[in-house]
Amino acid sequence: MPHRHPRPGGTGRHRKPAAPARRRRLTTACAGAVVAGALVAGGAVATGTFGDGDGPRPPDGAGSSVAAGAFLGSGSDGVRRIAELREWLGGADLRVGHTYLPGDTWERIESDPYFLRPWAQWRRADPDRLFVLNVPMQARNEAGVPDHEVRELLAQGARGRFDHHFRTLAGHLVSAGVPDTVIVLGWEMNGTTYTHRCAPDPQAWKAYWRRIVDAMRSVDGQRFRFDFAPSRGKDAIGWTECYPGDDVVDIIGMDSYDQPPGETFDDQVNQPYGLRHQVDFAAARGKQISYPEWGLFRRGDNAEYVRRMLDWIDEQKPLYHTISDYCPHGVWRCGENPKSSAVFRERMTPGASRPGRNRPEICVDLGDWLGGWFGDRRLCVTLSWARRP
Repeated sequence: MPHRHPRPGGTGRHRKPAAPARRRRLTTACAGAVVAGALVAGGAVATGTFGDGDGPRPPDGAGSSVAAGAFLGSGSDGVRRIAELREWLGGADLRVGHTYLPGDTWERIESDPYFLRPWAQWRRADPDRLFVLNVPMQARNEAGVPDHEVRELLAQGARGRFDHHFRTLAGHLVSAGVPDTVIVLGWEMNGTTYTHRCAPDPQAWKAYWRRIVDAMRSVDGQRFRFDFAPSRGKDAIGWTECYPGDDVVDIIGMDSYDQPPGETFDDQVNQPYGLRHQVDFAAARGKQISYPEWGLFRRGDNAEYVRRMLDWIDEQKPLYHTISDYCPHGVWRCGENPKSSAVFRERMTPGASRPGRNRPEICVDLGDWLGGWFGDRRLCVTLSWARRP
């Protein structure tokens, strides 16, 4: 979770600010003139886009098998807003309800019927829905606990000191009627913010995760799925060093915002421990993938990021994805991102037309230098043929 934007459980991970944006007018004008000059002679009208492939965009409805949603608030307000977002998206089938357990005390990590009731009622109303719950592995989860204390807490967890808290939580979930909850346990463990971070002692962290899963699976009636969801990139430790084992992980997720590491979306895909690494790592283990958190951040209202991320989701078919819909990350409740909002709404609205669909598209690799100015290596134009007057 990006820094200084609160939600249940705290403020989120710390990141360095991105470098200032470069001036692009001259480069854009030159590249546009070259492409336009080549095409006008042939009687074509070109619409410029930046893309990640030479093929056509996915057809309307692509990715419909992927369960979609958004984080819209922690309690009953978050449940209520699902219907409002669905209306804004023209009746889109939002099948994911996503919330977080606060990480300040063990009592709140155990949860209670009052907190779970509205989410459970929403989930039970439709058998195709998913309830996704982020569960901290430690109390005082964003209290700035130093590494030496984290190491001791992880060792205690690996010895079973905290098992009873997770058995209690599992019992509450089963009693509430959501025994099939997707548990995003110890998310972004490869970072530095959370007390449940992995880097101070990866071996103890993995042993602790295994104990938590065993404790929760010991409760009668449970059908939980456990989602291992690091943040994109290496951060404090390569997230593969924290992976606790195929027998205690059902889904391999990733939280990915439009921020460093990486200058372009292609960088986000191809960097070490990036989006491609996640997909390949999961495929090698026969696991589904997910994106519990994604959204805008350091680069502001970046419509191309939203477009590329939705393209990636259409292509990779995760089990589910949920955008973090509050400022500065969101596209519905955040008025700071009108261009990104328009792209998200167009792509997520059922039956909405997509500009350039089923039209020929030409892409040119700009190389590292020009690609840095544009924010992507590829410049694409979609052709629409018209008669001369």
